[in-house]
Amino acid sequence: MHLTTLDWSIVAFSVGISFLPAIFFVKRASSSTTEFFTSGRAAPWWLIGVSMVATTFSTDTPNLVTNMVRDSGVSENWLWWAFLLTGMMTVFFYARMWRRSRVLTDLEFYELRYSGKAATFVRGFRAIYLGLFFNCVIMATVNLAAAKIANVLFGLPMLETLAIASVITIFFASVSGLWGVLVTDSIQFSITMAGTIAVSYFAVAQPAVGGLSGLLHKIDPRVLNLLPDFGNWSVALTVLILPIAVQWWSVWYPGAEPGGGSYIAQRMLAAKSEKDALTGTLFFNVMHYALRPWPWIITALASTLVFPHLSDITRAFPWVETRLIGNDMAYPAMFRFLPSGFLGLIVAGTLAAYRSTIETHLNWGTSYLVHDFYRRFLNRGKDEKHYVLVGRLTTAGLMVCAAALTFALQTAKEAFDLILSVGAGTGLIYLLRWFWWRVNAWSEVAAMGSSFLVAAAFFVAGKLGHPAAIYVSLPVTVVITTVVWVAVTYLTEPADRDTLVKFYELVRPAGPGWEPVRAQAAAGGSPDRLPLALLGWALGCLFVYSGLFGVGSFLYGRTPQAVTFAVLFVVSGVGLLNLVPRLWTGGGAEAAT
Repeated sequence: MHLTTLDWSIVAFSVGISFLPAIFFVKRASSSTTEFFTSGRAAPWWLIGVSMVATTFSTDTPNLVTNMVRDSGVSENWLWWAFLLTGMMTVFFYARMWRRSRVLTDLEFYELRYSGKAATFVRGFRAIYLGLFFNCVIMATVNLAAAKIANVLFGLPMLETLAIASVITIFFASVSGLWGVLVTDSIQFSITMAGTIAVSYFAVAQPAVGGLSGLLHKIDPRVLNLLPDFGNWSVALTVLILPIAVQWWSVWYPGAEPGGGSYIAQRMLAAKSEKDALTGTLFFNVMHYALRPWPWIITALASTLVFPHLSDITRAFPWVETRLIGNDMAYPAMFRFLPSGFLGLIVAGTLAAYRSTIETHLNWGTSYLVHDFYRRFLNRGKDEKHYVLVGRLTTAGLMVCAAALTFALQTAKEAFDLILSVGAGTGLIYLLRWFWWRVNAWSEVAAMGSSFLVAAAFFVAGKLGHPAAIYVSLPVTVVITTVVWVAVTYLTEPADRDTLVKFYELVRPAGPGWEPVRAQAAAGGSPDRLPLALLGWALGCLFVYSGLFGVGSFLYGRTPQAVTFAVLFVVSGVGLLNLVPRLWTGGGAEAAT
């Protein structure tokens, strides 16, 4: 594709303006690991919310949505829409407790909540497992999408794309720390969202599509449906029933972890107060699920008319590497219809989305490897500037590892399935460890080990010619993992009483699960009220889902449905506005520091 001077000027302006936060915050980020990894715990709610949604808005996300729509229709998005249940639970049940814990990373939680060698082992193991292995897999999926887009746009080979991208992201992530990432995210999200809307607008304007009305007329209604075809029980079970019934609470997935974790926890820990942590996470979930999906979906639907077969993409882009061709490439293929100026906008937006996600993952992964492994186990007692320097070197190493792993992946959907399978079965323990004092470090070791072994067994069986459907493998993994970790919980000793009392006095979880410990603590009752949290969770889910499906019904021209969802959206929104302030009245004072 040919970029004009105007296009390149827009790209240059986008990159140039992103340099400003890095330059402005370099001195502050260098002062301490608290500033480098958690922005000095001073970030306002709107900044952490925008940063969360910018991080999850990456180059691979629209490719993944396009992959799903072209594979099985709009309803396959329930594979990630179901995670809203997890996100809203984090908002109303866990965000305030994360902020009260005052840990620097979510892995520091393990030695705060548990005791003994098992707690130390879990913290060190997960620092490597998540910070290095899992994190590099996620970054590799983002790199893969960037490589496909660059191959379509400029004909660049994957190696050259990764080399250029690595240099840019290493510089930004290593220099500015989390403050620079947060501020840059707020700038980049605006550019990325504008580019996404432009792609969908020009996609439906193509003669093969014939506008929005032509799109809706030409496409099979079953592809447009928001719910799967219940006449095909295996599809309905896989796409909707399993995600709603099991997946959302049982699977650890980055950005939608049961109970919060990874960069979501990092943002909550960076908030300047409990209220900012809760409100920012709520803001993120609204934007993530209700605001962003439809431009991607409309573009994906249009691509089925413009490029109905993968061979059509191959003919349109003969220079594209054969191994990169897949349904996920249909999204960047639609860029060819953008006029001058708008093409520059989407290139700038795509680069911004890529950088936002990669820089967050580099900062987050480095925080694990430096704070939870290097500082904890290898080299204690150094000054803060030493650990910041090690963090910057680790950032570069992580990017190199992620770039190398990119060559092992093929499509966005393949990477999504890989991450789901590795994280399956462990979610329940991440929810209960906050509310049940009996959970201990060996419980988590057992959950991680059994989940990994069962997932590995299914993987090997598939390679030997006996693949298991997801509606078989996921429930089996969850059941086995749950039985194992619950049994281990009762067969091993809990954390020592001093650790449990100190944890309760700091975090003050609500509910009957801490009653034996609460009686010995000096902190008194919890400031949280579970009935209000449960009501907030229900209202939050209704608010977002009614917004998501209301917009879809409006675009589809289904007026009665659109009106119904609009009413539910307004009613649940009013309910949330009245409920959220009550979370801080009559339930104890808010911890603002």
